[in-house]
Amino acid sequence: MGAVRIHRRLAARFGLRRSRMLLWAKYSASSVISTAVSQVAFALCYWFGAMPLVATVLAWIAGGIPNYLLTRRWAWERPGRMLPYAIIVVGNAGVAALVTSLTDLAARAWIDSLFWQTMLVSSSYFFTFAVLFVVKFKLFDRWVFAEPVAVRTPAAT
Repeated sequence: MGAVRIHRRLAARFGLRRSRMLLWAKYSASSVISTAVSQVAFALCYWFGAMPLVATVLAWIAGGIPNYLLTRRWAWERPGRMLPYAIIVVGNAGVAALVTSLTDLAARAWIDSLFWQTMLVSSSYFFTFAVLFVVKFKLFDRWVFAEPVAVRTPAAT
């Protein structure tokens, strides 16, 4: 009963439908899973001496595969358009590669400990994806997994 009240309050306050809230929850859960895989891959690659660009690419691949499968099959429950998806995720990876490379330069100049360098550069990797999380949701929803025009139901007037 408490969950129903919370749902109604959120829906009333933000104008959200149950289906939109469920989509957001599924997208968030798939992102948490892929982020955990990706973050561990990045930290391990960087710790063992990979340059930030290499660590970013390997981590992006490690997290990107479960993210695509979960996002497509579980969150939106339909295939998306591959080219827009690729543009969004490759752009996200490019931003992460730039941020981690710049953070790596600063960390190596200011910090002697490999542990703290790894923590700082790994954190910059994580926060890059965290900042772009909402942007990706909007782009996925409106561009990649948008319902075809013929399938949409007309809005009530």
